[in-house]
Amino acid sequence: MGKATGFMEYNRQTFKERSPAERTKDWNDYSVPLSEQEVQEQGARCMDCGVPTCQSGMEIDRTTTGCPVYHLIPEWNDLVYRGQWKEALRREHVMNNFPEFTGLACPAPCESACVLGINEPPVAIRTIERSIIERGFAEGWVIPEPPKTRTGKKVAVIGSGPAGLAAAAQLNKAGHLVTVFERSDRVGGLLTYGIPEMKLSYDVVKRRVDILEQEGITFQTNTEVGKNYPVSALRSDFDAVIMCTGATVHRDIKVEGRELKGVEYAMDFLHTSTKSLLDSNLEDGNFISAEGKDVIVIGGGDTGTDCLATAVRQNCKSLVQFDVYDKKGAIRDEVGNPWPQYPQIHRVEYGQKEAAAVFGEDPRAYAVMTKKFVGDEDGNVKEVHTVNVKLKIDEQGNRIREEIPGTEKVWKADLVLLAIGFSGPQQHLIQQLNVETEANSTVKAEYGKYTTNVEGVFAAGDMRRGQSLIVWAINEGREAARECDRFLMGETILP
Repeated sequence: MGKATGFMEYNRQTFKERSPAERTKDWNDYSVPLSEQEVQEQGARCMDCGVPTCQSGMEIDRTTTGCPVYHLIPEWNDLVYRGQWKEALRREHVMNNFPEFTGLACPAPCESACVLGINEPPVAIRTIERSIIERGFAEGWVIPEPPKTRTGKKVAVIGSGPAGLAAAAQLNKAGHLVTVFERSDRVGGLLTYGIPEMKLSYDVVKRRVDILEQEGITFQTNTEVGKNYPVSALRSDFDAVIMCTGATVHRDIKVEGRELKGVEYAMDFLHTSTKSLLDSNLEDGNFISAEGKDVIVIGGGDTGTDCLATAVRQNCKSLVQFDVYDKKGAIRDEVGNPWPQYPQIHRVEYGQKEAAAVFGEDPRAYAVMTKKFVGDEDGNVKEVHTVNVKLKIDEQGNRIREEIPGTEKVWKADLVLLAIGFSGPQQHLIQQLNVETEANSTVKAEYGKYTTNVEGVFAAGDMRRGQSLIVWAINEGREAARECDRFLMGETILP
């Protein structure tokens, strides 16, 4: 490495943030880039560690550590330190088609596997990754690179989320004619309508989609295969199909009062807000509004955090986030959660910071389980009844939550957002294609092969593996493209 002692000389520094109180007044990016020198110093912290576990994606105890797309992290860290930004961009694109997406919205499992992280703050890999790609766009280095020859083979990719976009990009590189079908009015899937503008702007998605279009990929929006585009046409018009529709069936909560008005899925809240913002700057009113309401978000993950940030910008009256888990410690448990596992520690994310700035305290309530919703005479939710719980392991090793007597509580609520994840993919397309599924409703297709029981039909991303990370979706989209290319041509040069 260029700076063998860099990790001893420089402290970890990530993207700065705008003032939480100020940024809640707009929908712009809440982060502030580092200077060129600051990013180079962060690159200098990358050690000559011998075995770069950061770039090898693994699943340990149901969590991801290391990078699933096998990013060449030490290489571009070193190149940034040396000031060779254009070469760093080239190396960054070798294993990841969309470093701008992962640089903004990936939880960075690469950093949890950083060797420096054993006893020091890890290298700020995600910050460096995003800095490289943004420099590339700013300098005009990211340009369309259409294939020199075409194979004449046609491939349909269903779904334009990260898996679908990655599959399309790779198949196009191989020379195939690719059409991407998207049921929404804009390309991007959950990148566009599942992540708010201040965290991942649609402009970031659109500029990449524009390049993919210039490279020869066709995008067909407002088209849901199996509904307004027949499966029979899909099979007759294309030589192969890759399904990347995601896992979009919401997990629900089965308690009394669930049917009340004002109890909404978090993704519906986020989707309608973003669409209205992009369509009319929220002037059309076609969104679920939190304005003037007492809002409760059920779920402690990233989607819940995005709901907090969105509700604050919509000028909600009050805001609480329920987390069914206990509050985690500030440092990892070295016995139960050792390196290189993803550290299970207490974090304060951007949405919590913003809620605290507006309302004076962190909005989270821990170890809380919802018991029922209570409505008014018009069928609108007005209360949420809860009880505190503690986690126990029964004699069979099952994790159960035991209610704690005397901890019952009633919370005022006009809007309740369910941010508890997804249970699997929607089934109508799967059934029309006669594709087999696993017991959990995901598509049956072996990892690394992605072939379904129907010849020429492949599946990748969340609809195959279940709800997961953007970086896993990109990994699977790329690999499914490789296997599809092999199916079409008998061999493949795709990685």
